[in-house]
Amino acid sequence: MKIGLQIPDFTWPGGPSRLGADLAGVARTADDAGFEFLAVMDHFFQIQSVGPADREMLEAYTTLGYLAANTTRAKLLTLVTGVTYRYPGILAKIITTLDVLSGGRAWLGIGAAWNEEESRGLGITFPPVAERFERLEETLQICLQMWRGDETPYQGKHYQLERPLNSPQALSKPHPPIMIGGGGERKTLRFVAKYAQACNLFPGPDLARKLDVLRAHCEAEGRDYDEIIKTCYFIFDVGDKG
Repeated sequence: MKIGLQIPDFTWPGGPSRLGADLAGVARTADDAGFEFLAVMDHFFQIQSVGPADREMLEAYTTLGYLAANTTRAKLLTLVTGVTYRYPGILAKIITTLDVLSGGRAWLGIGAAWNEEESRGLGITFPPVAERFERLEETLQICLQMWRGDETPYQGKHYQLERPLNSPQALSKPHPPIMIGGGGERKTLRFVAKYAQACNLFPGPDLARKLDVLRAHCEAEGRDYDEIIKTCYFIFDVGDKG
C-alpha cells in the first residue's frame, strides 16, 4: 500500500501572507516522510463538503509547480482536473511542463467535471453530462497523441487541433500516468480500462462492485486489470495535535 497526501483547504491560521511558507513546509514534510503522492483539488471555489465557496482556494497547477520546487520525490497531481476547465492541448502542455520541471513526477488526474457553481461563476463552459464525457474522451486521446509526438491533425466532435505539437516532451515514459477520478460504471470506469494507469474511487459499500465493473471493462478492452493502480480517498482523524 502507498499513501498520498491531498491538500483540499488553504484557509490556514497564518492567512495568505504565510500560506506559501506553510504550504512548502507541509510539502517537504510529506516528501521527506515518504508519501508517494502530493495532490490538490482542481477547483477555483471551495467545495461545499470542505467549506463555503469564498474560502481561500489556490489554482491547482500553479500550486503544483510550487510544490515541485519544494520537493524531490513525491508524484504531483490533481484530484482531479475538470475536463472543461482547460483546452486539451493546453492541458497536455501544462502536465508536460510540470513533468519536465519536476524531473518526471507529474501525473494527469482528470474527470468529467461536476461543479457548475464555479464554472458559471467564472464563465467556464459547463455542457450537459453526456457532452462532458465526450470531451473527456477526446481530451484523453489528444493528450496521449501529443505525448506520442504525433503532430498530425486531430479532428474530434468538440476539439480540432491543426498541429498538436508538444516540445519539450515529457520525461515520464511512455507518458505521464493518467488517473481518472469517479466511479461511473458505464463510462468512467470504461475510460479507466481503455486509457488510464490509475483510478480514484471513494470508499463505501459499493466499492467492491465498482472494482468488479472495472475488471469487466478491462476484459472487454484486453487490458490487464492488475496493472491499473486503484486509489481511494480517505479522510483521517489525526487528533487535536495533528
